[in-house]
Amino acid sequence: MKHTLNHIAQAVGARLVGDGNFQVSSVASVASAKSGDLIFVEQAKSLETAFASAATAIIVGEFAADSRSPKPLLISANPRLAFARAAQLLCPQAKVARGIHPSAIVSPSARIGRDVGIECHAFIDENVVIGERTRIGANSVIGADAQIGSDCIIAPNVTIYPGVRIGSRVTVHAGAVLGSDGFGYVRDPDSGHYIKFPQVGGLEIGDDVEIGANSTIDRGALDVTVIGRGTKLDNLVHVGHNVHIGENVIIAAQTGLSGSAVVEDAAVIAGQVGIADHVHIGKGAVLGAQCGVPSNKVIRGQGEVFWGTPARPIRQYLKELAVLARLAKKS
Repeated sequence: MKHTLNHIAQAVGARLVGDGNFQVSSVASVASAKSGDLIFVEQAKSLETAFASAATAIIVGEFAADSRSPKPLLISANPRLAFARAAQLLCPQAKVARGIHPSAIVSPSARIGRDVGIECHAFIDENVVIGERTRIGANSVIGADAQIGSDCIIAPNVTIYPGVRIGSRVTVHAGAVLGSDGFGYVRDPDSGHYIKFPQVGGLEIGDDVEIGANSTIDRGALDVTVIGRGTKLDNLVHVGHNVHIGENVIIAAQTGLSGSAVVEDAAVIAGQVGIADHVHIGKGAVLGAQCGVPSNKVIRGQGEVFWGTPARPIRQYLKELAVLARLAKKS
């Protein structure tokens, strides 16, 4: 889609320097840009390379305000954020085919909103509710009594267990499993056998959540697993039963959260982090890659970075590494 630079600058809150009647139709990296593309740079040292590119216009920070640019500039306090917003204008999601594919199976008791698309071989069980303009991908299974809001994208091969509740504008990528049983067993000391603890709770997912491919989220054991509004889960993330994740949390790939963990709003959890049961991660805390957080531990410190196993403030962790390195040299 083509938009004038005047329109884009207004939409993203940027200050335009140059001809606002120029049009752009897509976004690109500096290296791959061609005529009609919009690019961005975050550092002054990258400006000359951007100026030499084939891009039509550049989103830049205030550092470029006085530069002699051969291209129009859109100046923003946060170029990356402005670029992401511009991309939503220039590269909208493909329109979803509406209607129900002849090979899909939809229970007569299901309530399907307007302009819903249900692709081939999908299965919609009894009493399911699907909101307007939602897409259900090929081979996906929606269990009985599940509820899905409006404007959602459920990709192919997703399994949503019975009773799961999903808000609006939620994206669930291929292969995700939502609402499966949690991993809970009680050992019988006489026989040595493990008896399954009831897994009869629910799963509630808020608005504007994104769940990556092949991620799995368990239902609660007796209560509810909750994923708060605006939270984003990468591919291959596992969320155990009774976990409560707040709003606008980021969780990167291969992270696992054990049962009854709590993650407060705006926390950031990097890749391959292991979080044990009944852990509490405070608001805005940042866990670095491959952290390990043992059972019942509380992590607090908004904006503070934690690293290592067991996780502790990164300054402390790096000091410990330095001491170990000195000891190793002496040995």
